[in-house]
Amino acid sequence: MVMIMNEKAADMGRVVITLDDYRKSRNISKNKIVLGANVQRTQLQKYCQNKVARVDLGVLARICNFLGCELSDIMYYEPTKNKK
Repeated sequence: MVMIMNEKAADMGRVVITLDDYRKSRNISKNKIVLGANVQRTQLQKYCQNKVARVDLGVLARICNFLGCELSDIMYYEPTKNKK
């Protein structure tokens, strides 16, 4: 879930984290990621649920390193749809 503070922020679009889909498609358990990437279970849970308020680049780097993936494999930018 993305919190939008004002109308201007709504015009910027949002970042969507798809880590949970990525790990499921490769049959990787959350436990393996927690241990292999050295992240806290609650932290990983927030990333998997796309409920991160502020991303930690160190955490993302460790997750990508462990999974052998690029950032674009586990997250993407979704622009705001045109208002009419």
